[in-house]
Amino acid sequence: MSDPLSTRLTQLLGCNYPIVQTAMGWVATPPLVIASSNAGAFGFLAGAVMTPAELRGALAEVRAGTDRPFGVNFHMFQPGAAEIVDIIIENSDQVRAVSFGRGPDAKMIGRFKDAGILCMPTVGAVKHAQKMVQLGVDIITVQGGEGGGHTGSVATTILLPQVLDAVDVPVVAAGGFADGRGLAAALAFGAVGIAMGTRFLMTRESAPPDPVKARYVGAGTGDITVTTKVDGMPQRMIRNPALAEIERSTGIGLWRRAVESGLRMKRQTGASYGELLKAARGMTSHGGLSLPQAMMAAAAPMMIQRAVVEGDADGGLMATGLVAGRLDDLPSCADLIDSIVTEARARIGALTGETSLSGAA
Repeated sequence: MSDPLSTRLTQLLGCNYPIVQTAMGWVATPPLVIASSNAGAFGFLAGAVMTPAELRGALAEVRAGTDRPFGVNFHMFQPGAAEIVDIIIENSDQVRAVSFGRGPDAKMIGRFKDAGILCMPTVGAVKHAQKMVQLGVDIITVQGGEGGGHTGSVATTILLPQVLDAVDVPVVAAGGFADGRGLAAALAFGAVGIAMGTRFLMTRESAPPDPVKARYVGAGTGDITVTTKVDGMPQRMIRNPALAEIERSTGIGLWRRAVESGLRMKRQTGASYGELLKAARGMTSHGGLSLPQAMMAAAAPMMIQRAVVEGDADGGLMATGLVAGRLDDLPSCADLIDSIVTEARARIGALTGETSLSGAA
């Protein structure tokens, strides 16, 4: 009997189960990547908010904690991007995939593929999925509107089949997934697995301090909103005083926040003013943002860092998927993966009549 949880995704990535832990900035640090990978999922390290030196250290830590394959997230407009790409390729013996939203061009994708690293971008629209396939990527992660952070307006149940019908590469479903029922449903749609961010944020091994995790546990769906005021693009966040202040600001307030966030990023990363401006200009040309919006997009991780690293749940921003509104626990990664796998096998077995699947190894 074939194992329904052995999919094209597990074959490509070398993980035990078709479950991806996404690369949330400041959250997907080495302890979470190690724990999720050792539990049988495929973990992504959040390299997009790291300097080259920080990424080298984080990669060494992950490699010391697991012999499982894992992935790295980055984007081409971050300071030190060229060196970060080189560092990722240097670790291609264990780094199996890269994820990105603001992605590389076909030449860069070719470099990764030549190194044996799979390219696995996250998209929120059919046209973006088609464009990525044209550039030569290997796997597409489709995030529906329920997803956290930057998100679209089309629900996963609509967007997923649209993308499945439009591309001929394996597709991973993201946005609203948290359990075995979701995994079984995604596989029924034709996806090769699921990717989860918020569910992995709400685990014991994720980076945020306990008071911030408590905010996630306590949030209901009514405490979660989508805003365009952070950087001009829709983002899903938990409501708090910092977000309320941002929502009220206009005009000069937008510029002030952009400059303050840029300076904070400069202090944090050691980037020069020229590098910050280059990153912002890259985002204006890539995403059609105004300059202050692009400055905020380049520096917005600093606001998230204030919450999930420094523990300031009122003064920082807490990106979240809508699914946080129904989650009320903080399991270990091992317990989480075990429960998802057990439930998915049971649901698939109930549908197929093969109840013995629930006990499969």
